[in-house]
Amino acid sequence: MLTFHKYTGAGNDFIMVNNLNGKINLDKDYIKFICDRHFGIGADGLILLETSDKADCFMNYYNSDGTLAEMCGNGVRCVAKYFLKQTNRDLKELNIDTRAGIKKIIINKDDTYSVNMGMPVFKHTDFPSAISPTYGQILKLEGFDFNCVSMGNPHAVTIVKDLNDIDIKNIGPKVEINSNFPNKINVEFVQKVSDDYFKVKVWERGCGATLACGTGACAVFSILNKKEKFNKEITLEFSGGKLYLSENNKGEIILRGTAEFVFKGEI
Repeated sequence: MLTFHKYTGAGNDFIMVNNLNGKINLDKDYIKFICDRHFGIGADGLILLETSDKADCFMNYYNSDGTLAEMCGNGVRCVAKYFLKQTNRDLKELNIDTRAGIKKIIINKDDTYSVNMGMPVFKHTDFPSAISPTYGQILKLEGFDFNCVSMGNPHAVTIVKDLNDIDIKNIGPKVEINSNFPNKINVEFVQKVSDDYFKVKVWERGCGATLACGTGACAVFSILNKKEKFNKEITLEFSGGKLYLSENNKGEIILRGTAEFVFKGEI
């Protein structure tokens, strides 16, 4: 029997399991089973909360298909809230170890969580055919112009006139498995509403169409910021809710959003 907690960040939902004692070991097939929305609990991913000798805790994150993932911006906010609840600690900030490095979390007075997601990387082996030392390399796929960027995991971002015209379930998987991406890729479609407000549809590598994506939001911001040069926080509206993005004076992207407890159970 496995005890779990369900959390969500802007509609991106996760099965959270306390593994601070290190006794829980879940294989790929079991993770895939419990993330299934018909036969299991249902989630975009599973996170094991574990100890770290470098930070307050480690986020051991798996996609819903059971594969390992480097980073999840919505997931790391949920980990912060879950860690504080599980350990009964009252902190205003904490550090969470991930496969993409240590992320600093600040707990805001409005119960949102701000995460320093680091700097975008525009040259990476995850998109070798789109390699460029700086932003600007365009990759034409499925009739769209994509810019590629890594936020600890790879993303392909394109700007469109109307999201209603985008069949994400048809186009998303084709771009995800394109031969340009040896480790597959996350895909984001962006529509501008106003100078500081944008709508986004996302196809997550290893998950499919999701209601939101934290690293995807950062990838979108990094591409838009090259075009728009924002000097204030902007809003990205996903199907599951809103995320807020800004940049500090070091060029690091700050992701702000909620983390909500949904329910607790046993399976």
